[in-house]
Amino acid sequence: MRNFLLGALIAALLAFGIKYFIDQSNYEKTEIESSGLIMDQIKNVGKLVVTEGHFSDIITYNNNKTYFKVLSSKKKIIVMVNANVQVSYDLRKIEHVIDQGTKTVTITRIPEAEININPEIKYHDIQEGLINKYSPGDHNAIRKVVIQQLDSKVKKSALVTNSKNRLISELQKIYILTNSLGWTLKYKDTEIESQLGLEELIQ
Repeated sequence: MRNFLLGALIAALLAFGIKYFIDQSNYEKTEIESSGLIMDQIKNVGKLVVTEGHFSDIITYNNNKTYFKVLSSKKKIIVMVNANVQVSYDLRKIEHVIDQGTKTVTITRIPEAEININPEIKYHDIQEGLINKYSPGDHNAIRKVVIQQLDSKVKKSALVTNSKNRLISELQKIYILTNSLGWTLKYKDTEIESQLGLEELIQ
């Protein structure tokens, strides 16, 4: 009888040990699969998000030159500008850290918006001075002024807002997945507790 009880105890311990190792193996497998799913989601999000728009403007270009401190010559050009503009986020440049031990995904860097302006410039009403004539150098100077003014205009426009909303929408996909798997998503040192929280941090 004693031998039977001892054998039953040993069998129970063996069964418990085998179950423990199987459970641990399954747990580790689940964690590996979870981190793999998160990595795949980040790769899927890692793409170029582009928002396009069109801007028009009229700019007056003035250039005054003084020769020998006494002779002044003025030049004035009316410039009509039509520009195609792209605001993009290259999400392939997102930097992140995955910690399986704490089940935490930390986004450490989100790339800045890239603004690409392609202007079509037309000149009207070119008024030249006697010795201050239009030259190719004026075209470069005008283009520089055009880009600066349009860049300022674009940054205050709905185009940037719409682009940022698309960025947030892509990042929310990471939050939804990490949250569903029981992981924590952080942006730098701040834990993201909701989709709205992610939006507030990036704004």
